[in-house]
Amino acid sequence: MRAVEAKSRAQFLAFGPFAFQAAATMLETGLLKALDDAGENGLDEETLSERSGVSSYGVSVLFDLAANLDIVEKREGVWHVGPVGHFLLHDEMTRVNMNFTRDVCYDALAHLPEAIREQKPAGLKALGDWDTVYEGLTRLPEPARRSWFEFDHFYSDRVFDQLLKIVFDQPVRHLLDVGGNTGKWALKCLNHCPDVKLTLMDLPPQLEKARENINAAGFNGRASYHAANLLDESTRFPEGPDTLWMSQFLDCFSEDEIVSILRRAGEIMNEDSRLFIVELFPDRQPFDAARFSLDATSLYFTCIANGNSRMYHYDRFMALVDKAGLRVEQEQDLPAGGHTVLTCRRV
Repeated sequence: MRAVEAKSRAQFLAFGPFAFQAAATMLETGLLKALDDAGENGLDEETLSERSGVSSYGVSVLFDLAANLDIVEKREGVWHVGPVGHFLLHDEMTRVNMNFTRDVCYDALAHLPEAIREQKPAGLKALGDWDTVYEGLTRLPEPARRSWFEFDHFYSDRVFDQLLKIVFDQPVRHLLDVGGNTGKWALKCLNHCPDVKLTLMDLPPQLEKARENINAAGFNGRASYHAANLLDESTRFPEGPDTLWMSQFLDCFSEDEIVSILRRAGEIMNEDSRLFIVELFPDRQPFDAARFSLDATSLYFTCIANGNSRMYHYDRFMALVDKAGLRVEQEQDLPAGGHTVLTCRRV
């Protein structure tokens, strides 16, 4: 990179928050949608102002900045949606990520220096008075609560059908869903296999929501619930499951905590038991934007979630599995979604 290019990129970083807030404002006010609805004809500033209720001054300052980012483009005096604007409007991943950043992370990230120094989620106080975000998930203020769950579910739900084929490639009698959250994966399994028994293991508030959803679906007789705080090293896993499941779960813990959790999981496994770990490894992503997004998400864990976890790179994570006394029998990178599935056995 030439010095002039590096300096230019540094200016984009310096004014990055302005760009984000401008894009978010154009979405919130309906400016970008009004322009999109106009199609190939585009709109001038006066008409945009009339259709959106935003003053001509507001339209002009937002669009002048947005044009630098290819969100909009001006042709023959008329504004049109640009290529980046198209994805802001129509791409579900972009919508989910924007809302998560704005509603959950934006204000909290001002406390990142403190979080880095103390290894505590210093930014969480912007959302509520808890030691970790997981204690308060069901009580997050809106719209942060909705945006958090949409973000979490987007990166798990879209690969559930692929994961069902992997987990149920051989008979599963009793599946332990560790970090069961709202019960979406459990419901997928219960619908997929009429004979499987499910146990969900999580913090009490999450289990109550999962129980509500599973009972509403008519599966109350096939699911049980094991309330547990896995940060407590005395917490043991329930005996009996032949299959254990941890999807996008271990990235919520520090390295030492992961080793402890996996060791305790191994204590209830026998030579026939399987443990499935599903994670998004930044360095296994096929696209640079995906790696960037996941590495950025690590700072959410640092500043808001718990202060000491992250999105782990592959080699770093595999060393923890090995340290816990487990071996990876098989690994699969899913063709869509960027997830890696590790099938683990006891050594």
